[in-house]
Amino acid sequence: MTRELIAELEKRVLIPTYDRLPILAVRGEGCYLYDENGKKYLDFLGGLAVNSLGYAHPEIMAALRDEAETILHVSNLLYHPYQAPLAEKLTRLSGMDRAFFANSGTEAIDGAMKLARAYARKQAAAEPFERYEILALENSFHGRTFGALSATWPKKYRQPFEPLVPGVRFVRQNDIAHLRESFTARVAALLLEVIQGEGGVVEVREDFLKATAELCRAHGALLICDEIQCGLGRTGRFFAFTKFGLHPDVVVVAKPLAAGLPLAAILAREEVAQAFSPGMHGTTFGGGPLQCRLALKVLEILERPGFLAHVGEVGAYFRTQLERLRAELPVIREVRGDGLMMAVELVTSGKSVVRQGLEAGVLMNCTQEKVLRFLPPLIIEPKHVDELVAVLRPILAALAPAAAMKGVNA
Repeated sequence: MTRELIAELEKRVLIPTYDRLPILAVRGEGCYLYDENGKKYLDFLGGLAVNSLGYAHPEIMAALRDEAETILHVSNLLYHPYQAPLAEKLTRLSGMDRAFFANSGTEAIDGAMKLARAYARKQAAAEPFERYEILALENSFHGRTFGALSATWPKKYRQPFEPLVPGVRFVRQNDIAHLRESFTARVAALLLEVIQGEGGVVEVREDFLKATAELCRAHGALLICDEIQCGLGRTGRFFAFTKFGLHPDVVVVAKPLAAGLPLAAILAREEVAQAFSPGMHGTTFGGGPLQCRLALKVLEILERPGFLAHVGEVGAYFRTQLERLRAELPVIREVRGDGLMMAVELVTSGKSVVRQGLEAGVLMNCTQEKVLRFLPPLIIEPKHVDELVAVLRPILAALAPAAAMKGVNA
């Protein structure tokens, strides 16, 4: 079926939750996607940070084919060969002790919030107060289930579904005074992204992060790091929080973990993990043999000598090229990010830039209305950065006069 026919069918049968780009993707190879007409697109969206190894990676495809001929699914009432080895590797890399596997990032966030409350209840059994509140940051995005959505800041996501899960409060980002005021005897945990992805690739300040860790320790609250978008090599480190020497109690990972199949993990310190016992939490599909086998292969590739160094080097080159573009074009307000999680904030809407980029063969997206977000496969080379910048330059240059005039008339 053609894209037009697929689009028409979707209008009739799908619940309208997506505003799709006009591409019918039929295959991918390396850093490129191809549509039904054979047109290729340089992918600087990466499946929203899922396709960290690009498309049709030969080792991933070999593992997929082999496991597809062996066993796709078994219940979590049984053992299989890959879940425990994957848990061992993830805990070693993160500094945690135990893992629970889920299907998606939002499910893992829900599970982490449940774990925080279970731990607080266990710790506070003999105390005269009950710890149940979760602190989250303004500008955060943690997911769309009721629990994760309750800890997601933008009102446009929350308001249609209120009332949400009670007991979540928001702290002003990088406001240490407000952070201190927010800690009470009822706080069970603080949940944060070291780099806020959906929020526009906004890095949380180091002094604020260290203050959160100190206050969590002082009040017996858990520090939960959401590494769903910024983790697993995206910044040139396995985990973004390691840049600041943080020692969280719980870490959540998802997006790129199983090379495109649904898999997430809650990683926790031993004492915290013991707050769950059999029957308190579970999943039907989380941690299945196919997903776990692919995740082991993904981590094996990320751990190879030079891989993460490559991410850091290309990320630094990418930032330099974007900063040069900013110096040329006043339509760019700011360049942000770390490694291959980068963004350009414009002084005007970025929606038309995404559409024009698509026409020129480059896939990206816009968040927060004015922020062009780039989450390419971690295997990109400087030549791919140059290709992107060559497409962006004339599009943004054409925007610059209109943006300047808008500023005059404002």
